[in-house]
This record gives sequence, C-alpha cells and structure tokens, in this order.
Amino acid sequence: MSIPVKAVRVVLIVSLSLFLVSYAAAEPAVFSFDRSFYPYYPSLIKWEKGDVPFAPPQKCGGCHAKQYAEWNGSVHNMAFEDPIYQGELNKAVKAVGHEITRQCEGCHSPAGMLTGEIKGAGLAGLSSMALAGVSCDICHSISGVTHQQTPSRDPENGSMILSTGQNGVPVKRAPFKPGPNCGGGFHSCEQSNFQLKADLCASCHQVYHYDSHFPLEATYNEWKSGPYAQLDILCQDCHMVDIRTFREVADTFRKPARGDYRHYFNGANYLLSYLGAEAAKKSGDKELAKRLMNQYEMAVERLKSAADVEITPVYRAGQLSEVKVRVKNLRAGHNLPTSLTNVRQMWLEITARDGNGRVLLSSGSVKDDGSLPDDVRIFNSDGMGKDFHFAVHPWVVTAFQRHETIPARGYKDVYYGINVPQGVRSVSVEAKLRYRQADQNVAEALLASVPPDLNLKEKYGIEKIPRLPIVDMVIREEKLAVQSKQHGQ
Repeated sequence: MSIPVKAVRVVLIVSLSLFLVSYAAAEPAVFSFDRSFYPYYPSLIKWEKGDVPFAPPQKCGGCHAKQYAEWNGSVHNMAFEDPIYQGELNKAVKAVGHEITRQCEGCHSPAGMLTGEIKGAGLAGLSSMALAGVSCDICHSISGVTHQQTPSRDPENGSMILSTGQNGVPVKRAPFKPGPNCGGGFHSCEQSNFQLKADLCASCHQVYHYDSHFPLEATYNEWKSGPYAQLDILCQDCHMVDIRTFREVADTFRKPARGDYRHYFNGANYLLSYLGAEAAKKSGDKELAKRLMNQYEMAVERLKSAADVEITPVYRAGQLSEVKVRVKNLRAGHNLPTSLTNVRQMWLEITARDGNGRVLLSSGSVKDDGSLPDDVRIFNSDGMGKDFHFAVHPWVVTAFQRHETIPARGYKDVYYGINVPQGVRSVSVEAKLRYRQADQNVAEALLASVPPDLNLKEKYGIEKIPRLPIVDMVIREEKLAVQSKQHGQ
C-alpha cells in the first residue's frame, strides 16, 4: 500500500518539529559542564588516583625541617581546624547537606575530602593528613588545572589536578630544576611551572556559589585585572615572603630573590593565628605558640602596610563645608578588602573637633554591642539570595546588592558634611581606617555553631564569645582651616 505524498510531508514536518523542540530543550544551561569530568562536584578537584597515598606533612618535615616549620602554624595548615570555618561548615551541612559542602572541604582539606575521611563538620577521628588542611602534598602534587573547563570558565572551587605518583613512587613537583639527589630516595622530583604561576592559587582563591557560580570570592580575578598581574608580581611574591620583602615588592614591583621565599602563606587572617597561638599555649607547645604569634604579628603589620588615608578640606564660598577622606590601596595586589567581602569589614571612623575639643563630627564608632552604626562608611559587600533579600551565608548568596572594595593601587573618596560654629578658626580631623574579619554578630553566630567535638574552652580557653579584635590599619590627623586662604585674601 502506498502512502500519499502529502502524508509523508506531514510526518516529516512533525518529526522535524519534534527534533527542534528536543534540541532546544537540550541546549546547555549558562553554567553547563560534564559532571563525569568533575566526580567530586561541587568541588572541582580532579584526582589522578593511583597507588600512592597522600603523605602527611610530618613526613615531609623529616627532610624539609625549615619549610615545615614555616608552614606549621600558617593559615594553610589551620584551614580545616579554623573554628569560624567549622561553625560555618556545621551550619551549611544542616542547611544544604554534605554533598554540597564538599565544595568547602575540597579547599580546606583536599586530601580529607578526596579520600572520603571528612563527612561533615568536626575533627573527631580524622587522620593527621585530613586535619593538616592545605598541606605540603597538596601544593606539590598539582600537575595541572582545569580553569577553562569549569562551569564559569574561570578558576573556581578547587579546579586543579592532583597527581601523587604512580607505580608506588611518590612524585613531588617544584618550580626549579631538581638536583641529582632530590627526593632522597623517598620520592621522585619533577620541575613544574605551576608553582611559579598565580594559577596555582587561583583554584581555591576563587570561591563561587555551588549552583549559580556567582563569585563570592574573586581574589584571583581582582589580581588578574590589576597592575600587579601586568607587571608579573604574583600571589607568591607577596604572600610567601616576610613583611620587609612584601613592602619592597609592592613598592618597586621587583620580584623577590629566590632565597626570599618562605612557606608562611601570610595574609590578613590575624584572628586564626591568634586563636592558634592560644591553643598551642594551652597544649604546652611553646615553640608553636611563638611561631603562631609571629604569624599574627605579620598579619597585623601586613594590614597596616596595605593602605593609606588622605584628609582634604572642601570649601564653599570660602568656608569649610565638607571633609574629603581618600582611602588608597597602596600594597594589596588585589582589592581591599578581598576574600569573602560580604563578611569582612573595613570602615572609616572619623572625629572632628574644634580648638576646645568639642566634637563637631563623629562617624563610624563601634557601638556598645560590637556592631557598627547604620551610617558607617564601609568598604565591603552586601550579599543577597535568589529572592533578592539580604543574605550572609555562602550557600545562599547568589549576587551582591552592594559591592564597595578598592582595587589594587586604586582609591575611594568619602565626603563628610561638617557644620562649623561661628568663631571657630580651625578644625582637627582624625580618620581611622579600621578592619575586622567579620561582623560581631556573624562571628558570634558561627562560633556558637561549632560542632560538639570542637570545645572552644578546652582548645582555646574561650568561655564566652569575645569582642572581635579590630586592627587600625591607618590613623591620620589633619588640622584644617575653617576659612580658605583665597577667601581670607
């Protein structure tokens, strides 16, 4: 029986329509990717798993005592045991489940996540390898990155490849050509250019929302779009050196000498170093406590070296009308502040007085409960969720309502109106640029949420949540004439 030509045409048209509909439905989402390529998603680490396990850092310390001592007590070392991180992780597991929080674990303890040791918040029962955070074997096992294959097509959430070795032989990678006895019979050595690239750090210092892939933390991209990247000053050149070298590099854009590099990985996290020192004191480890306090002091000094403030009068009709405060990012190769900017707080506290000490202007003073006033001039971000409402937690934040940070070698100007009474001839203005790692209420909530096996009193001597320490990055004072010189003439 023959089929009419018209019927064949109808069938073909219907078939084509169905194909086009199915093709349209199969169009990739904005952040599409191959899940089989990333088996630990939302952590984007790839592990070329062989027969060589991860080595605990204590083993590395047997031959590399100096490097081990520098790393031991660094924020990389304490990344997983950090009580604020543990509080956030505990809240996240309860809110969205462990499958999602593997993203956090993949950068705070890559070996612990990959081996399946870590199943949520808490420290109990974990090996020294899992507790070691970002250890020697992580950075020196990186054989490549997958930055261009991620959902955002940017470095994010641990987009690195770890290869620990094969055929029973560990492989360690470093940036310089290995000598004839490298590895001492324990491991083979490979020269790798990744340790000399910011790509090495980018994998974990770009934190994106697990689903919407919004950049909660974009430190690498901030660096990449600024002058330090253009002049080949890398993350390692500022964060793997002492304070003196850091200042020299930031001021001159000259790279450190090979002998200047250390395994400090020092940044602005002075709170973690201080807590770690308190824990070391309680455990009786005086040497570790000393190293941690050195890390604390370096972090505070780094913050004090990062910025500057200028105070300038603004006159109208010859009379002082406003005070302009310019906040400059002097030495941070990324934005200031960086990291989770919806949690960090960097703000201005301003006080203006007349010759008799009477306060004419006051702004930014911390309130009795530790919070900041509503009218504070602050440099950070406000996060929001998919419902466009204010949000803080990283599993909720999918955009910023407000994003006020200062780019590398950039500045922000803030203006304060001032009412000067008649008869006053000069005004003294004091400007403080202040920093703390979180809002007081946020920190209290996170520290109150640490898992039961992390006893703050036993480990750190904390009986109640203390007032978060504040670092005064800059204190500047200027005496301003109430009447401009031109008007006086």
